[in-house]
Amino acid sequence: MKRNKKTHAGAPEPMRLITLGPEGTFSHEMALKLDLVKPGEIVLLPTIHGIMDAVARGEGDGIVPMENSEAGSVGETLDGLARHPLFITAEMYMPIHHNLASLVPLEKIRVIYAHPQTHEQCSDAIEEWGVPVIHTSSNASSALEARKTPNAGALIPVIAAGLYHMPVLVRNTENNPSNTTRFVRISHAPVQEKKPEKCSILIDPDQDRSGLLHDLLEAFARRNINLTRIESRPSKRKIGEYVFFLDTAWSEKTAGAIIELKTITGVKELGCYRKIGVEP
Repeated sequence: MKRNKKTHAGAPEPMRLITLGPEGTFSHEMALKLDLVKPGEIVLLPTIHGIMDAVARGEGDGIVPMENSEAGSVGETLDGLARHPLFITAEMYMPIHHNLASLVPLEKIRVIYAHPQTHEQCSDAIEEWGVPVIHTSSNASSALEARKTPNAGALIPVIAAGLYHMPVLVRNTENNPSNTTRFVRISHAPVQEKKPEKCSILIDPDQDRSGLLHDLLEAFARRNINLTRIESRPSKRKIGEYVFFLDTAWSEKTAGAIIELKTITGVKELGCYRKIGVEP
């Protein structure tokens, strides 16, 4: 099997690649596109939580969705990175196109199965059809449920429609034709990059005071480091308590900013890494 030419040579290649199943999910499609392992070495698990547990046990590297241009961040991935001793070792992007598939014509569909993120990304079309939606754990699960339910449809990728033999009735049902998902590769050890492109950190404030967030961001601003993303998530400890996820463009000064942050509050380094795979 030929290796993807854009795969970074410094990244370790696991014996297995673990991602979200069953067959036919966008995560599964992303894993196949990366061409890092043979298809038989791709392990499919039903939840992101299960993937992260397996990676933490050293059973392989994982491919999980991080954020979508339409629906935003994937909370289960962020929560898993906060909870497990894991690192981001690469990122990759894939255009996302959803399709309405069914064993019956559109006018006979009485219910549509869709993953919650898919539902959000296709909300305009769903509203137009006026058909109730039942959420599933994955796009592939949507196809499986629709196959066994009378007068049901599923919002799924083309790969799932082919795998589960479901005719596509309406193509490209996403709200935004530029719909894109960012995936990350997670490992139980950080990757050693001489010149990474991006760094991710988790800030878990151990104090509550005026100006704390300003001080945290100022450590990057003073060094002219570009913050490409910042997001808060509930700490899961008590109401009103949050952790912050930051992505920064990498520079020679990034390490100094992180060291300064550690003198202010709690910081977990999630890794500095490069983009791999095919550009969207």
